Amino acid sequence: MEYTRRSVLTALGLGAVAAATGCSASGGNTQAAADGPVEGEISLLTPLFEGSTGKDLLEGKLLPAFKQKNPNVTVKVDYTTYAALNEKITTSLAGGLMPDVVMLGVGWIPPFAHKKVLAPLPDELAKRYEYEDRVLEPSRYDGKLYALPMVLDTRIVTYRKDLFAEAGIKAPPKDWAELRAMSKELARSDGSGKLTRVGFDPFSIDLRQCWETFLFANDGNLFDESGQQVKFNDDRGVEALQLFLDVIKDKSADYSFKSSAGQPTTLQQGRSAMMMSNNSLWVQLKKQSPELLEEDKVGAFILANKVPAMLQGGTMVARSASSKHAAAAQALVEFMGTPESILPTAEQRGSVPGVQDLRTSQYVKDNGFVKLALDNMSKARSEGGTAAWMEIREKIKTTLETAVVGKRTAKEAIDELANLSKEAISRL
Repeated sequence: MEYTRRSVLTALGLGAVAAATGCSASGGNTQAAADGPVEGEISLLTPLFEGSTGKDLLEGKLLPAFKQKNPNVTVKVDYTTYAALNEKITTSLAGGLMPDVVMLGVGWIPPFAHKKVLAPLPDELAKRYEYEDRVLEPSRYDGKLYALPMVLDTRIVTYRKDLFAEAGIKAPPKDWAELRAMSKELARSDGSGKLTRVGFDPFSIDLRQCWETFLFANDGNLFDESGQQVKFNDDRGVEALQLFLDVIKDKSADYSFKSSAGQPTTLQQGRSAMMMSNNSLWVQLKKQSPELLEEDKVGAFILANKVPAMLQGGTMVARSASSKHAAAAQALVEFMGTPESILPTAEQRGSVPGVQDLRTSQYVKDNGFVKLALDNMSKARSEGGTAAWMEIREKIKTTLETAVVGKRTAKEAIDELANLSKEAISRL
């Protein structure tokens, strides 16, 4: 059979056909045991160590430390980006060259474990360090552990304390009603009525992840525990999207007020008073706008409505089920999941360490957004939760966007997304 990118994506996203590994969804594959000699050349696919700084950390510090402990193992690194990671994996599967070790995003374990692309890990690895239960949830599928958390990327709300003070606002909003009211009060327009500062910028992070954060704060869920039933198409999901439309209608938000990746954010520029952010904004502020931190002009809080909720994304490390050097691959997975590997990885990206053991590290103490995230991991929620996630996730942003730009109502967009999701799940 000739595998095209479309056929592989169908296999992973997850119809009733065999995955590109040749394994059926119902089982029957042979996974290499990880109890042999720790030796051989293995491959690592990673989006986590970007640029020269990331490469220097991985190849100059981490892998030499791994090599010292495992002298008979050689690691060949394949670098990619998060945007290209899914296609890179599907292409590897189509060519029968699945990397021995792969780093995956939160939500990705169920789709790949369902098709038996990944090998389960010993469950005792989940007990060797202190993990928040919610951090481990995305690493499991069907009761088994398939990955170890490395670094987390949470979604929080950041705000300008100085702009709040100017408006006489003494504390961040406690719920969406206060968020909407404060956004109106903080927005500014020029003489022609054109917005010069939005009260709230929800659009400078990925629209999918922003909506999910609001869904969770509204005490909603994406799917049921089985991953077979859509849950987000109730009032809680519609209300989460409707809030975006409401702040636009109030002229306290604008879809065109967005920050490009790596560029100063609307918050830094004073073009927004509140902004949905990634915790890595702290590092960006230190590099681009250190005076905002030095003068204590930026704060952060956890979004809340019916419940407080913080979206937890991040990167996990897993072992391929088809590795010819399974013991070596598992040794690398275990090594990359140690605090000694996680801490420098988190530092170079401004990420949240995946283990609670690092809460007392100087890095966490010095990074206000990372500390806020670690202190609130009990409120963290993750995207995904269904084996059809890789197909569904690609449709969320474009579908929600139709409501944000006025082509559909919030309910119409959510209903359309629910239908697309149900179709994807039906093909499992």
